[in-house]
Amino acid sequence: MSRSTRPRRARGRSRVGERFEAEVGPVAHGGHCIVRLPEPESRVVFTRHAVPGERVVVEITEGTDGDRFWRGDTVEVLSPSPDRVEAPCPVAGPGLCGGCDFQHVAVPAQRDLKAAVVREQLVRLGRLPADDPLVAGLVVEAVPGDDHGLRWRTRMQWARTDDGRRGLRAHRSRRVVPVDDCLIAHPDARTPEPGPPITETVEGRDFAVEPDGFWQVHPGAPSVLVSTVLELLDPQPGERVLDLYAGVGLFARFVGERTGSRLVAVEGDRAACAHARTNLAGHEGAVVEHGPVDRVLASSYDEPFDLVVLDPPREGAKRVVVEQVVDRAPRAVAYVACDPAALARDLAIFAEHGYRLERLRAFDLFPMTHHVECVALLVR
Repeated sequence: MSRSTRPRRARGRSRVGERFEAEVGPVAHGGHCIVRLPEPESRVVFTRHAVPGERVVVEITEGTDGDRFWRGDTVEVLSPSPDRVEAPCPVAGPGLCGGCDFQHVAVPAQRDLKAAVVREQLVRLGRLPADDPLVAGLVVEAVPGDDHGLRWRTRMQWARTDDGRRGLRAHRSRRVVPVDDCLIAHPDARTPEPGPPITETVEGRDFAVEPDGFWQVHPGAPSVLVSTVLELLDPQPGERVLDLYAGVGLFARFVGERTGSRLVAVEGDRAACAHARTNLAGHEGAVVEHGPVDRVLASSYDEPFDLVVLDPPREGAKRVVVEQVVDRAPRAVAYVACDPAALARDLAIFAEHGYRLERLRAFDLFPMTHHVECVALLVR
């Protein structure tokens, strides 16, 4: 029987819309908390709009009798956490805009929740001891450029309702919620659309960027990430640098200014590569290579490098790239990660090859959401 005609196994009756009173457990990766329903349901519910330690009423939004876990929203708070606040945005809440996860939590407590998620991923996936000082002492740092967690997003991708109004999508849905004013949008936020290159300035250096290409959306992000990478790597004159997932050359340019030596930047986006060549024109002999990182490293630049910068997409570098990096025997690797689970998995692979986590910093580049940016230093 072909896959297309194989009958789908029944999962049982839907539980969507049912409500349960429950205690809220720890925060989990993805912007929700863990709620464990007692007998007879005995089910984990990944619950949004909750805070650990609260007693709430959870309404099931996804789940059947045959599912291992359900999803739900907090629709009533019976015993609120001291960290709970009234969401500043009128469309932040159950069934409304899905763009923010934590508007109901005080900003300092949001950072504590994100730190807890990073620690849990490092222990569970990264195989690091919970009492490791780098794990136990991790904090998520504020970044200049937002207004108490608001007005930071410099690029906004809007959706449209059926009648043409501007809006954003509900959580895990194609449904568009009308939004007159997104409170995390920067006052000068723009919609990324194709067009002529624009200029972004970081620490006095201009970078050519596609208007719809990748660039950090928090106004303070490029500077804080550059300064952190430089602090952790401590580049020295004459050191050879390999910058992977290099984008338009942000890290390559600053690290290359310190080393003044061989510099290779690898990037899969053709337009970003063209801009990287412009942005790195002041570094004599800089090489910008277009292509998927794993394929480029499999066939080229099989030589020692002293420093490696890794800034992969959300899924991480993965084993094939990590092992290709290790094969170049760098003394230090700066890993910039937007997903703590992918970072933790890759750290475990680095550890298999003799590279240990030496430093780790985390930054709140996406306030009001569950996202967090980390920069890790790995050394032999």
